[in-house]
Amino acid sequence: MTGWALTTAAGGLDTASMNPLVQLTIGATLLCAVLAVAGVRTFAAGRAQRQAVVDRLADEHGLPATGKRRRFPSVDRALRGTRFGRRLELRLAATGLDVTPGEFFVGMLVAVVALWLVAHAVLAPFFGPIAALVAVWAAFAFLNWQRQKRIEKFINQLPELSRILANATQAGLALRTALGMAAEELEAPAGEELAKVAAKLAVGHSIDEALGELAERLPSRELVVLVTTLVLSNRAGGTVVGSLRNLTTTLEERKETRREVRTQLSQVTVTAYVVPLLGVGTLLLMNRIAPGAIDRMTSSFLGQLAVVVAFVLYGLGFFFIRRLSKIDV
Repeated sequence: MTGWALTTAAGGLDTASMNPLVQLTIGATLLCAVLAVAGVRTFAAGRAQRQAVVDRLADEHGLPATGKRRRFPSVDRALRGTRFGRRLELRLAATGLDVTPGEFFVGMLVAVVALWLVAHAVLAPFFGPIAALVAVWAAFAFLNWQRQKRIEKFINQLPELSRILANATQAGLALRTALGMAAEELEAPAGEELAKVAAKLAVGHSIDEALGELAERLPSRELVVLVTTLVLSNRAGGTVVGSLRNLTTTLEERKETRREVRTQLSQVTVTAYVVPLLGVGTLLLMNRIAPGAIDRMTSSFLGQLAVVVAFVLYGLGFFFIRRLSKIDV
C-alpha cells in the first residue's frame, strides 16, 4: 500500500508539473494563430492600398488602370526613364488603348522583324530595311489614327456633355459637382476623360489646370471653346447656363457639318491609300510574272535608286492627297 501510494503521489506530481507546460504550449499555439491571421489581413490590406495607389497614379497620368499583370515590365521601366518613353506614354494615354509603352515597343519590334523577313523572302533583300521603316511608320500612324478616332468620339459627345452641364448648373450645382455627374452619366471616352478631371479636382487641382490638361490630351476646336467657356465663367463667377445652352446648339450644328464633310471626302481618302498599294501590287505582280526580276533590278545601284525614288513619289502622293482632302470645319 505504501508503494502504491508513493507511485500515485509521484504521478500526481508529474501531472501537476506538466500542466503549466501544456498550457504554455497551447497559449503559444493560439498566439501564433492570431499573429498569422493578423499578418494575412495586414498583407491583404497593404496589397489593396498598393493597388489603390497604382490606380490613382495611373489615373493622374491618363493610363489604363486595369490591375492586370503587365508584360515586359523591365522594358517598360527603361522606356519610362527616357524622353521618348515619356512621349510615347502620353501618346498611348491619348489613344485610350490598354497598352503600356513597353508592350507597344516590343510589339513594334516584332512587327519590324517580321516584315523585314517577309520582304526579304518574298521580294528581295533590298526591301527588308524599307519594310522595317514602313512598319515603324505604320505603328505610329496607328496610334495617330486611334487618337483621332477617340477625339472624334469625344467631339460627338460634346453636345450631350454641354447639355448635362447646363442642366446641372441650372439646378444650382457647382461646376465641380456637375463635371463629376457628367463623368458618371456619359459613356467612354467622355466619361473616362471627365473622370480623370474629377479625380484631379478631388486632390486639389484647379478647374483651369484640370480642364487645360483635358484640352491638351484631346485637342479640338470644339473642346477648346467648351473649356474656355467653363474657365471664364468660373473665373468671372457669372452664370454659365445661357452660354452652355447656346454652345449646345452650335456643337450640334458643327457635328452635322463635320459628318457631311467626312462623307463627301470619303472617296478622296480611299484614293490616298489605294495609290501606294497599287505600287506594292505592281511589284508583286512583276515578281510573279518574271520570278527574280525584282532581285536582279535591285542588285544594281541604278535599280535601287529607281525603287527609292518610286517609293518617295508614292509617299508624296499619299501626303498631298491627304493634305488636299483635309478640311477643318
